[in-house]
Amino acid sequence: MPAEPTRRILDPGTDTAALKALTHPLRIRLLGLLRQLGAATASELAVRTGESSASTSYHLRVLARHGFIAEAEHRDARERRWQAVHALTSWDEARMNDSEAARAFVDTIRRAQLDHLERTVTAHAADAAAGRVGADWLEASGMTDLMLRMTPESLRELEEVFTRTAHALAARDADDPRAEQTAVFAAGFRMPDAPEDPGDPGDPDTAADAGEGTAADTATGAGDGAPGGQDGPATGRRGDAEDAR
Repeated sequence: MPAEPTRRILDPGTDTAALKALTHPLRIRLLGLLRQLGAATASELAVRTGESSASTSYHLRVLARHGFIAEAEHRDARERRWQAVHALTSWDEARMNDSEAARAFVDTIRRAQLDHLERTVTAHAADAAAGRVGADWLEASGMTDLMLRMTPESLRELEEVFTRTAHALAARDADDPRAEQTAVFAAGFRMPDAPEDPGDPGDPDTAADAGEGTAADTATGAGDGAPGGQDGPATGRRGDAEDAR
């Protein structure tokens, strides 16, 4: 059985300062880069993010102060190298709804994840158009969205099975020379209650909108094989799910 990735579980009651520290898009991105690329300096991360080295250095020190990163072995004495302390950041989704600060943190993380998704899809499309993605990766890559009726327990189980299977497959491929960095995204939410529709149930447009599975046929695969560097957050939720990585 593959080893579970190390994780930092944030408690909204005792980790308020850490939550506030991570409620910053650049810090989330820096943490994600260190988790993806390994140890790096502020200057190296500045090049990746388009920020100044002074800015990345400041935000790295904030992350270090709150235990998300630590100094790594230096190649030389001229500049610090930093590394992530944990592979994932996780939290209990229900408890994060109890305070304004915690909700702001979750909102910031989700926006960073959506930004990561958009950049990943854009980079993949550009690489595919330029012929930089092989046919095997084109076949395996894509997005799926499903509209399902589920209980909270089933949704939670789906998330657990997905996460466990993803890590197991990655462990299986660890020594395969064909393996490449991939970005895999997952989300599951209760749909908002639909407002009452005054339209005629017999109207074709109304009937189409009411269909439970209208989005279920867009599946084209899973994962992303774009060779461009992806640098989103590696976060989780409910204490047991990988976040933006």
